[in-house]
Amino acid sequence: MSDRRKYRVIQWATGNIGSRALRAVIEHPDMDLVGLYVSSEAKAGKDAGELCGADPVGVKATNSAQELIALDADCVLYMRQGIDWDEVCALLASGKNIVTTRGEFHYPAMMDAGNRARVEEACRTGSTSIYSTGSSPGFITEAFVVPLLSIARRHDLLTIDEYADCSSRNSPDMLFRIMGFGQPMAPFDQRRAEHLKGDFGSSLSQLGEAIGLPIDEIDAQGELSAARNRLEIAAGVIEAGTVGAMRTTITCKHKGREVLRFRANWYVTTDIEDDWQLRDSGWRVRTEGDTPLLVDVHFPVPEEDYAAFTPGLTAHRPVNAIPVVCAAEPGIRTTSDLPQIIPTFS
Repeated sequence: MSDRRKYRVIQWATGNIGSRALRAVIEHPDMDLVGLYVSSEAKAGKDAGELCGADPVGVKATNSAQELIALDADCVLYMRQGIDWDEVCALLASGKNIVTTRGEFHYPAMMDAGNRARVEEACRTGSTSIYSTGSSPGFITEAFVVPLLSIARRHDLLTIDEYADCSSRNSPDMLFRIMGFGQPMAPFDQRRAEHLKGDFGSSLSQLGEAIGLPIDEIDAQGELSAARNRLEIAAGVIEAGTVGAMRTTITCKHKGREVLRFRANWYVTTDIEDDWQLRDSGWRVRTEGDTPLLVDVHFPVPEEDYAAFTPGLTAHRPVNAIPVVCAAEPGIRTTSDLPQIIPTFS
């Protein structure tokens, strides 16, 4: 019999990512699911296994935060839409560590001072820690790039290009109304760039501090490019001349010099008016310095399996981080101060 520790885990929310994390906890050899929070009245009372496509596990979902705050658990996977600071602080103060996909905790120095103080006090009270991670930001902006930089002694610029082909996503409201694909060309809505600046700017700023190049300026810019030809995608029709691709660039500077850059290339067609060198979904990472590197990351998954594959990119790293976060010193933890996250499979 294995003498490895079993972690008592609460899953908080069951959206696309939360449902995948829930199933990963249920199937994990070193974890026991002990609680499940749902915001929907319709889901309350249902078995956790039913809500993620697994067999029944005997844990019923609840929409009572207080019920779960009072529950004995080692860690909460906090994956709700939006953040409730009272909820987070109550969980931490009750003795539960938190791993979250929320972006507010990537770099404590950039947090609102009042919220940071509240969270740190809750961590001291509960002797707990909180850590934010996921695929992007998180894995690609922190964990993946540190080994690439570890062979350098002069750093000029790190550029991370993210490519996301949205053409197979059958979500008309998301693609057309919220994201703006297929809409008439117009100036880029700078609010979209500022939104990404918060999460990606803080994640890259954590990296900048870790490598001795603290960030003192963050710039966010967005661009749109029109589709050259009319096409049909899963969500509907993109007319020629309407928005076919969008690119948001987050640039971090140290003493006026660009040192870290993230570009989000989201598109429904690669046949666009601008030469953005779009490619299939994944990442391209370029380091410039005395040991330059160019690394391409692709997702070798059939198109018909893609929708089932992508949630794991964000959900699995938080699950794998639970043992490390539970063993960490109390406080707001970051990738740069935690040990390497290593998964266990059996």
